[in-house]
Amino acid sequence: MTKRVAFITGSASGLGRQMAIALAKEGIHVVLNYVHSQEKAQQTAQLIEEKYGVQVLVLQGDVSQKAAVTEMIAKIRDAFGRLDILVHNAGPFIKEQKKVQDYRLDEWQAMVDGNLNSYFYLLQETLPLMAQNKWGRVVAVGFNQVNTTPAWQYRGAYAAAKSGVASLTKTIALEEAAAGITANVVCPGDIKGSYKEMTIEEAIKNTTPKQTQRVEVGDDVARVVAFLCQENSTFISGSVIEVGGGQDILAKRNRESSN
Repeated sequence: MTKRVAFITGSASGLGRQMAIALAKEGIHVVLNYVHSQEKAQQTAQLIEEKYGVQVLVLQGDVSQKAAVTEMIAKIRDAFGRLDILVHNAGPFIKEQKKVQDYRLDEWQAMVDGNLNSYFYLLQETLPLMAQNKWGRVVAVGFNQVNTTPAWQYRGAYAAAKSGVASLTKTIALEEAAAGITANVVCPGDIKGSYKEMTIEEAIKNTTPKQTQRVEVGDDVARVVAFLCQENSTFISGSVIEVGGGQDILAKRNRESSN
């Protein structure tokens, strides 16, 4: 069987890097995407090629720009002649706490363009390629409880855009089912810093007897993404999957914001 091809946005480092590695382990060719982190992207590509023996294409491009998305998908088509899997991991986040009324227009637009509009651009370019082969997997990254359109204090623009992503994903799951395409959202927990590129085995080794639960790492999320992209994961679609150890992470963040 011809090997599948996956495009993972924002995959030079962090969670996206772990997702690319997880898919490469499954024998899937991967397309890495970055905006500024060229060196990290090349390092990730080299690791994947040497360790897993799949083909890797590295593309620079800002997915919030429609023209950049069109150009990247054209390059994927030229290189592989197909695209089977889209994992939309990229998405800007404003670290500064802000009330909705305090957002500048350009900040609001950046959150919507980077998180929601980018997803729309990607879907319009990739779904027809998947439909040609009557097979496709779409996975978007959300946040804790995005399925309930929750309030996220001082993160209103990001939360609104990602909630739109969840709704759009469910719509795609219905519209594209006949084309053999599934669409799901994966919601990471509170994964910080170097933990984003850590494996589960490393996390277990770093867990002390006093801890009631080990820390969540990027590998936890990447394994779920890889599972959703498997050949037999046909009937899992329109789902929003929490990968947060059963914790109410959003409530914790809202409490921290209020202090």
